[in-house]
Amino acid sequence: MASDAVATGTAEKDGVQFKTVQEGKATILVPQGAKIGEDTSEVQQVFYNPIQQFNRDLSVLAIKTYGAQAVERKRQHNARISSKGKKRKRGQDDEKDDAPQQKQESSEAQPTAAGQTETSDRPHQRPQFKILDALSASGLRALRYAHEIPLVTSVTANDLSASAADSIKANVAHNGLEDKIRVTNDDALALMYRAIAEGLSKSEYPGKPAKSHKWDVIDLDPYGTAAPFFDAAVQAVRDDGGLLCITCTDSAIWAGHSWCEKTFSLYGGTPVKGTHSHEVGLRLIIQSVASSAARYGLDIEPLLSLSIDYYVKIFIRVTRSPQTVKFLGSKSMLLYSCDSGCGAWQTQPMMKAKTAPNKKGSGHFYKHGMAQGPTASPFCPHCGTKTHLNGPMYGGYLHSPEFVQRLLDQLPDADPKTYGTLTRLKGMLQTALEEILPGPEPTEKVNPREDAAAVIDPYPFYIVPARLAGAISCLAPPDDMFRGALIHLGYRTTRSHCRAGSIKTDAPWSTIWWVMTEWIRQKAPIKASRFKPTMPAYKILKEAGLLDEDKGDEAREWTSAPKEEDSKMEDVEKQTEPIQPQNGDAEQIADADADADPQSQKPATEEELRKTLVFDEDLARLGRQGDGKRLVRYQVNPDKNWGPLTKAKAQ
Repeated sequence: MASDAVATGTAEKDGVQFKTVQEGKATILVPQGAKIGEDTSEVQQVFYNPIQQFNRDLSVLAIKTYGAQAVERKRQHNARISSKGKKRKRGQDDEKDDAPQQKQESSEAQPTAAGQTETSDRPHQRPQFKILDALSASGLRALRYAHEIPLVTSVTANDLSASAADSIKANVAHNGLEDKIRVTNDDALALMYRAIAEGLSKSEYPGKPAKSHKWDVIDLDPYGTAAPFFDAAVQAVRDDGGLLCITCTDSAIWAGHSWCEKTFSLYGGTPVKGTHSHEVGLRLIIQSVASSAARYGLDIEPLLSLSIDYYVKIFIRVTRSPQTVKFLGSKSMLLYSCDSGCGAWQTQPMMKAKTAPNKKGSGHFYKHGMAQGPTASPFCPHCGTKTHLNGPMYGGYLHSPEFVQRLLDQLPDADPKTYGTLTRLKGMLQTALEEILPGPEPTEKVNPREDAAAVIDPYPFYIVPARLAGAISCLAPPDDMFRGALIHLGYRTTRSHCRAGSIKTDAPWSTIWWVMTEWIRQKAPIKASRFKPTMPAYKILKEAGLLDEDKGDEAREWTSAPKEEDSKMEDVEKQTEPIQPQNGDAEQIADADADADPQSQKPATEEELRKTLVFDEDLARLGRQGDGKRLVRYQVNPDKNWGPLTKAKAQ
């Protein structure tokens, strides 16, 4: 059944009756008898899935936010060029430096692949902002872009199916958007490569297509994987900060381990078997895009990367920068996964980028080199099980905090009638913003651009306490209490948007397993005779001294955390007083117990803090997350037939 935010009705066109579906400010015509998501037994003539409204709402919001930034950058750039032109006294060298840019500006008046004209941002002239909806289906996405993003000047809505192209034309006419939307019936790859070829033929700089033949935004939303379109898309989008919007719905490939050979063929890496497989999938897809772009001297920056239901949605900024492309090797990593044992992992960068002083001694530069390996044993250091090798995958941050915050800043003024999934947008974006755990600042810096390119995510992936408990066959600790234990020991914790009940932390695996075994010791006794030396849990429990004597399996009075199946659908966070995790908690605990002047005391070590860890309500209160707001952070299934539906067939 259609979403509550989707309005349906009827309309007549050329004597033919149609159903109508309204989403946001756009309306599409649906032939009588074609399904709109409520009946999976019929063949779809027009593909419309109401579950994907969140995807479209997010895309509109992200492109609107990106567009405002892009227009601002264009104006600042043109202002700098204008100010340089006024400084004639600087000499002929400066005039020569400005010449390539002036030529580029003049070239941007050439006709584009979409039949439009690119102009610079001169007074009283509207900057051009072009979008390609490469796989448009019914055209709903293109219609919403044209209707709801004021700065859009043209949208190319393309589909390989002739019947789909006819439907798009009818929908464009029904919405009165013929002046903004151009409909093409073409292969998406041919369309993009043709634009690239035309740009190369018009360019004054060998190997660099004219920007006038590129799109500001390219949206790839196929049925299944978008991997075949990466090479063309990174070249066809503007290389001065253009935006790629990528959807991949083949979660069985990039988030599963049954078809690892298919994952490697499509994305150039192997997936992970484990609770963190969806974040690994995000990193595999981003790595594939980054590799495609790097061949052409293009650097990528993930602005927002989300695992949503059965698909991923990734927004990537593309910039021509041969200098920062060199950091791709050091931002690519391999993963040693104990997927058959305790679930722990270790990462290894494929290259290294370190700062070194320059010859003049006046600064530093980045030196790139090969990484030594392997950095991990073939056997898990915690449980002794053989590990598997996964990747390569992207090792940088998945989101830009600045971009995510800009998205959140727009939501208070957003119209709920336009954004039918507004409550979920707030919850997921807030979770994405909170999940970023910054690493330590570099001691030596070179320049802002290269310093930003060198940053890696030091704490990738998340853990699920219930799964950790399953690995060692004990009652699961409540999430709040588990977080509180890590905070008590001086570590940071947050959650991941990928999975309900997940925890991201900067604590090492040795500390995580100590917390789990201490939980067993205090609140969840186990029966030692159940564990055999061949079991993954045996080594962990043995080293913790829990198998030395059998103390029985009588559980103490405690309420364990809900099973993962129950917590999976939890969508509203608890309303409690906020307790922010701080690294200073360790110092506060040490000072409270000190007899001397607190200012003269050193922060307590983890070994000292372990002695004061007690699993009680105070610890749970320390780990409780929330700011008193009710946020829909994770999807709740809307109906029993929820899912991607079947692929549309050409009629």
